[in-house]
Amino acid sequence: MKKPRFSAATFHSFGRLDIYAVLAFTIPFALYMATLAPSVTFFDSGEFLTAIFSLGSAHSPGYPMFLMYAKPFTWLPIGNIAFRINMATAFSSSLACLGVYLLTVYLLRDEKVTDNVKFSTFAAKGAGLAAALAFSVTPRLWLQSNHDKPYPLLAFIIAVIFYLLLRWREQFKNGLERPAYVYACTFLAGMAMAVHQTVVLMLPAWALFIILADWRMITRIKELILTTAFALFGFCVQLYLPFRATRNPVLNWGDPKTYEQFMWHFLRKGYPSEPHARNASLVWAQLKAFNVPHEFTWLGVILAILALVSLWRRQRDLVIAYLIAVATFLLVIVGYFDTPFDLIFLTEEFFTPLYLLTAVLIGIGLFQLLVFAVKNARLPEQLGAPVYGLVAVMFFALPITLCATNYYENDQHNNYIAFDYATNSLRSLPQNAVMFTWGDSGAFPLWYLQGVERMREDLDLPHTPHLVFDWYLDSMPRLFKDSNLRKFDMQSASPESSLRMAITDIIDQRPVYIDFSTRYSVVFSDYVPVQKGIVYRMRRINEPSGLPDISVWDNYNNRGILEKISFLDLDTGKAILIYANSYLEAGEFLMSIGRTEEGMRMLAKAVQISPEMKGTVQQIIARYQGMR
Repeated sequence: MKKPRFSAATFHSFGRLDIYAVLAFTIPFALYMATLAPSVTFFDSGEFLTAIFSLGSAHSPGYPMFLMYAKPFTWLPIGNIAFRINMATAFSSSLACLGVYLLTVYLLRDEKVTDNVKFSTFAAKGAGLAAALAFSVTPRLWLQSNHDKPYPLLAFIIAVIFYLLLRWREQFKNGLERPAYVYACTFLAGMAMAVHQTVVLMLPAWALFIILADWRMITRIKELILTTAFALFGFCVQLYLPFRATRNPVLNWGDPKTYEQFMWHFLRKGYPSEPHARNASLVWAQLKAFNVPHEFTWLGVILAILALVSLWRRQRDLVIAYLIAVATFLLVIVGYFDTPFDLIFLTEEFFTPLYLLTAVLIGIGLFQLLVFAVKNARLPEQLGAPVYGLVAVMFFALPITLCATNYYENDQHNNYIAFDYATNSLRSLPQNAVMFTWGDSGAFPLWYLQGVERMREDLDLPHTPHLVFDWYLDSMPRLFKDSNLRKFDMQSASPESSLRMAITDIIDQRPVYIDFSTRYSVVFSDYVPVQKGIVYRMRRINEPSGLPDISVWDNYNNRGILEKISFLDLDTGKAILIYANSYLEAGEFLMSIGRTEEGMRMLAKAVQISPEMKGTVQQIIARYQGMR
């Protein structure tokens, strides 16, 4: 006997407004707002914030759709610009959670637990809401939701595409031609290329899903041409990059005004990769970047497998599409990208769309588990509040557990470390100085403070790895208009050589500084770095060193440094160690010139920040006290 189909009216039986859908969005959004980073963070944050605010171009391939999506949030009358843009990501992550709910409920629309329609509706919607909430508090999505990231927006678009394909398949099986659904999907896929290029990894799954509905689809030339046309139409959002480049925005990465520069930017040619050996341990580490047990626990894995088994009997094409998507992501990201050990953490974010689909499976698995439980239980004909309550506990135990487990590590509401690191660096510099940076996390927060918050616009803050590109030299005419860097083919040289040449050009005209990362990344033969807080002034070897300036430390903000915060990612931890090492270096120097009391204070702060330095500090104290 065929199961009764739940109509749209059935799923809105609790009122015209679907309260479950509202909760699937509002609960994650409220959670993300409670843990939202209040300002700029590390990694790509400062760069994205500057590109969004100025409607410029971010690092290759530019991310134009993400920039345009987030720009309206900068107009909100709340918080600083960084907070508003972080809110944009919280919003897109909440939309992705809503996508999980809609997909789960749609796939359960023909299912029932009992003949009690109200209870079956509650079960389907409850499973959808539980899946959405479980996805919302996974470590990966939560981390992305607290500051500016494009991946949640991409995940939401992918959810919409899957929803439209499911609607198309239903119409097609009922004998109705609805190619507009497919055209809308290809348009969105083309547009999503401007959010993140990993959307192409979903194409094999989507294509196979359509072909499994009817293989003759590939013979419909007219539809194929229109599908391609809509994809190209969506892709046209990329034209934003050359159009905006003509206006020379504050951040104009790659300067894609010309076709050649646009393709250089779009194809990521500015990121040459060094060849490296591949072994079993590297492959295993790359594969572990897609880690469902870490995101959803092993219970989530079991529920997802239960869902795949259940769907295999009645919606085999959906199971195949999911498995093809997983295989494609792994083959390309692991097989083709071959990411080295120290960069694998970056590829972990690429799997967010797969986690969204896995969350849908977990919702279906919860529903099937309830079906099994009901079949083996003796329920009264009239189901009362205790039964509904027991089902709610069963469904929401996983998201509540995930939330409790991951909350502390993802709470960024008091994360000012990147903001303070950048402001402390700027406070250390004299008027009209030039400071060379090295490393994205060292440079990007400075870009945000100067380009968006308009701090210290008298400074020039060149990024050393970019000195080999003409487009970057063009973006800083005050510094590099007549530089010797333009007389040589610097792209064939190293950033270190470019840095030394740039310092030689500038040092007699303006005060030259380098950041901590540059200090310990480059060996200088003609210059000596002189510490001033967490930055270093460059002086020629034959110049007198002078006395150390320790007054700068009194002007520093140390939020989250001396008193630890809950959130601690890789670069935040590095920033904290930079403070500790800087205090250690300053303390040792002061001890060496006989300023023992001041040196002891500096060393004590180094230990307070990084207790593991206690042994090193004791050795320094013993060495210099023994010389007295």
